[in-house]
Amino acid sequence: MTRMHSPEDEGFMQLALRQAQAAADAGEVPIGAVVVRAGQVIATGHNAPVAQIDPTAHAEVNAMRAAAQALGNYRLDDCTLYVTLEPCAMCSGAALHARFKRLVFGASEPKTGAAGSVLDLFAQPLLNHQTQVTGGVLADACAQLLQGFFEQRREQQQLSKVPLREDALRTPEAAFAGLDVPHSLSHYTAHLPPLDGLRLHWFDNRTDPQVAPHVYVHGLDGWSAQFAPQLQSTQPVIAVDLPGFGLSDKPKKIATHRLAWHAQVLQAFIASVEPAPLAVHAPREMAALLTGLHLPVEWMDAPPLSAVLRDAPYPDRGHLAGPRALRTLLAAP
Repeated sequence: MTRMHSPEDEGFMQLALRQAQAAADAGEVPIGAVVVRAGQVIATGHNAPVAQIDPTAHAEVNAMRAAAQALGNYRLDDCTLYVTLEPCAMCSGAALHARFKRLVFGASEPKTGAAGSVLDLFAQPLLNHQTQVTGGVLADACAQLLQGFFEQRREQQQLSKVPLREDALRTPEAAFAGLDVPHSLSHYTAHLPPLDGLRLHWFDNRTDPQVAPHVYVHGLDGWSAQFAPQLQSTQPVIAVDLPGFGLSDKPKKIATHRLAWHAQVLQAFIASVEPAPLAVHAPREMAALLTGLHLPVEWMDAPPLSAVLRDAPYPDRGHLAGPRALRTLLAAP
C-alpha cells in the first residue's frame, strides 16, 4: 500500500470530503466518493442507504454508477476512485469488477475494511484484475468527520431519554426545511445543572476537538445561525443558543427567563467547553449576561439574518417568551 500522498490525491480527497459532509447533512453516515479520469472529476457520490432504502447505496457504489452512466461504459479501467473511508467487501468487489486503475481512500476501517484492515481483496493474486491502492490520504480529516457524526448521534440518543419539561417548547424540524442551517454542526446538552432538564444547543465547526475555540453569543434579534460566516471559516468557532432562542429548548413562561439564570447557563456552558475558549464574542446589548466570565469579551455587531431565518425558531407567540423577556429585562435601567 502506497504511503506517499501527492497534492493531486489530497485535492480530490477534499472533494470526497465535501460529499461526505453532504451525507452528514442528510443524516447519513458521512462517507463520500469521487471518480476521476485523466485529472477530471467524472462523477461523485455519497452514502445514501437510508434515503434510497437500499443497502448497496454506499458512496462508492453511487459514484461508480454515476461514472458508468457518464462514460457509457461499465468498465472504468482508466479511472481512479477516491473515497473517504476504506471500502467494505461489497464496494471493494465492485471496484475490482469495474477494473479501476487506482483506489485512494482516507481513513482505515478496522471493522469492515476490505483493502487491508480486515482483509485485502486487492491483494489476491488469482483475481484477473489488479487495482493499485493508496490509503491514509487526509486520514485524520476523514476520521474526524465520522467521529463527530457518531458523537452527535450519541448525544441525540441520550437527549431522547430526557423528558420534555412542561414549561418548555421545541421548534419542530419542519420549521427549518429548505433553510441554510448547518445541522451537521449541531450539538445539544441537557446535563448542565442550571438547565434543570432543558436542552441547550450550539454549533461547533471544529474538526479537531482539542483546539480551543472562540465562542459566539447572539443578540436579542438573532440566534446561532447568524454566525454562519464564522462557522464556515477556518477559525475554530462555537455559536451557542441561549435557552428560549434558536434551537435550544424554549421555556414558555416569561417568569422563567431571569437575567441571573441566563448568565448561570452561559457560564456553565462556557466552563464545560474543552479546551477553554480563547474569547467570547457578543453584541454589547448582551453585556449583562457576560459579566461573570473569566475570559476576554470582544463586542461585535452580529451579522444580520434574513427575516425567514430569523423567525424560523418561533412558529408562534409561545416560542417567543425568551426573546420577549430578555428584551424587557435588558432594557430595564
